[in-house]
Amino acid sequence: MEFSNRLQQLPPQFFSKLAARTFQAISEGRDIINLGQGNPDQPTPPHIVKAMQAAVADPKNHKYSPFRGIPELHRAAAEFYKREYDVDIDPFTEVAVLAGTKIGLVELPLAFLNPGELMLLPDPGYPDYLSGAPLAEAQFATMPLKEEDGFLPVYGELPISDVERAKLMYLNYPNNPTGAVATPEFFDETVAFAKKHGIAVVHDFAYGAVGFDGVKPPSFLQSPGAKEIGIEMYTLSKTYNMAGWRIGFAVGNAKMIEALNIIQDHLFAGLSPALQLAAAEALTSSQQCVADLVETYEKRRGVLARECARIGWDITAPKGSFFAWLPVPEGFTSVEFADLLLEKADISVAAGSGFGESGEGFIRVGLLVDEERIAEAVRRIEKLNLFQK
Repeated sequence: MEFSNRLQQLPPQFFSKLAARTFQAISEGRDIINLGQGNPDQPTPPHIVKAMQAAVADPKNHKYSPFRGIPELHRAAAEFYKREYDVDIDPFTEVAVLAGTKIGLVELPLAFLNPGELMLLPDPGYPDYLSGAPLAEAQFATMPLKEEDGFLPVYGELPISDVERAKLMYLNYPNNPTGAVATPEFFDETVAFAKKHGIAVVHDFAYGAVGFDGVKPPSFLQSPGAKEIGIEMYTLSKTYNMAGWRIGFAVGNAKMIEALNIIQDHLFAGLSPALQLAAAEALTSSQQCVADLVETYEKRRGVLARECARIGWDITAPKGSFFAWLPVPEGFTSVEFADLLLEKADISVAAGSGFGESGEGFIRVGLLVDEERIAEAVRRIEKLNLFQK
């Protein structure tokens, strides 16, 4: 039996291939320092786990939940956005509950694009953004993110033919993989650009909680008029170390939220009520655990920056997210350098070219091991004698 054309057109799953290579090296008994993963290494905070345990023990939560999520989680998402960003959200017309925001990001082209229509994607960007286009039989064009522009797209440099055709655009700040953070002024510019050209905006705010040097990353929805043309995706995976729980939500433009809900009405039958209650507890209870987590990542970032400077590796420390975007030494491609680190230093990293054409020349490193392992990784790289102190 042959695969459908849609299935055959899907891009290779970048992260599964990376994980397989890393697992193979570990299975050989090697002491691999895994800096290639995007999986938070800290446990879910105890008060969230306790909320889940209590909810699971209650028989009323053993039944199906409403297709579109329980009222408690809708209200919690709205309360969270008001408290954290002073953004007013209608809990029932402007919130869509998701079994992880990846689902929403892949579904949205099905909701808004007809076959042959165009979406704009960041390059480099999260590889799974590419999955939605072939599933919708749509097309995509990329927006280069350059270091000299702070890894923000320059709308005036995009081909006008792409801009005029585009119906949907994805952004992601704090950015995976570059660690860049957007400014309110950039989001204001985005709103004006999208309105002028009739483009719907999806902002992937997966790393929204993780900003450094006292800077709180802004929400796209804080810009005036943003809700008129866009939505924001928020996952609990990173903020609360709930990656394996698979829960998040989208907020913003009511029409886009309704489209997302309609698709999910047909594809899913609702998340566990217990899981949703635990998510509501995370969003509405004390946020000290989030502050502690950001402090942990900032300390790890400091170790990485100091150690790289010590060996003569000229890097720019990330402004947000738990990733660092590091230039490869002269004479190597991204893949060649990543392969060298795995083969000669027992370090797993993600080659920048896996995130798009503009990712060539970089590797992505995760701040998802402790400070000593980060320092040990740089010491191993030092022994390769690739940099001058």
